[in-house]
Amino acid sequence: MSEILLSVKNLRQHFKISRKFTFKAVNGVSFDIRAGETFGLVGESGSGKTTIGRSIIRLYDPTDGEIFFNGKKISGTLDKETDKMLRKNMQMVFQDPMSSLNPRRKIGDTIGEGLDIHGLYSDTAERTALISEILRKVGLSPAHAERYPQQFSGGQRQRVGLARALIMKPKLIIADECISALDVSIQAQVVNLMKDIQAETHCAYLFIAHDLSMVKYISDRIGVLHKGYLVETGTTREIFSEPAHPYTRSLLSAVPQPNPAVERRRKLIPYDAAHANYENAALRKLSDTHFVLSNENI
Repeated sequence: MSEILLSVKNLRQHFKISRKFTFKAVNGVSFDIRAGETFGLVGESGSGKTTIGRSIIRLYDPTDGEIFFNGKKISGTLDKETDKMLRKNMQMVFQDPMSSLNPRRKIGDTIGEGLDIHGLYSDTAERTALISEILRKVGLSPAHAERYPQQFSGGQRQRVGLARALIMKPKLIIADECISALDVSIQAQVVNLMKDIQAETHCAYLFIAHDLSMVKYISDRIGVLHKGYLVETGTTREIFSEPAHPYTRSLLSAVPQPNPAVERRRKLIPYDAAHANYENAALRKLSDTHFVLSNENI
């Protein structure tokens, strides 16, 4: 087994809306990501997936809990050394490939910004060579470095976002629904590109998405998020073959099937009905297994 690269323990992220109301976006989430693996985080819109990603990379200051990355604690106040380590070794690919790129900066300057900040080259020629190399790696031409974001398609812009993250040679990339704004054919290209790069560089991914078929394809392990709670985690096979939680079963029942004969027989499982069956079964097992049902975790 690979060593644990990222460990999230009891993460809570709350946002104070007014004096009387605080929105609890994430409530006590815990999971680990090992070096070189892909951890898929799935759930419906508004479940807290993006908030978790932004809290881990410290775009948000976590309300409570601990985050350990690369052997160091990155929650709480960061000293200069830890902050530099975090910025070099963890990168994020954002959901919208257009708004995440500065329309007034050339692609080459956007990709090379991390190199400039951390001084990762000796001269201009080396900087140009590094940018050209990463552009080729993501399927673009070195000549594209002189173009602006609006001169690219959506799929090409997402490749630029991926190049901006990869040029730092990070150990972990947080991919925040990075394919949701793309056409299906382009989604497959980007995901295959991510798998190829992972095989070459051995980086880890936190793959945030709500497309279960794509998560199944790319992930080694999966966590299911519901209303800020992580209700189930497991390997890809366990989640798709033997889902334990009613919300997971409800999610899987909503996945369309490419076979028309199978699709006609597919039945949606309403979450309320599955929840009721789950609760009754849990209560029946209480005397034998000492299992206590927690309403806040369902």
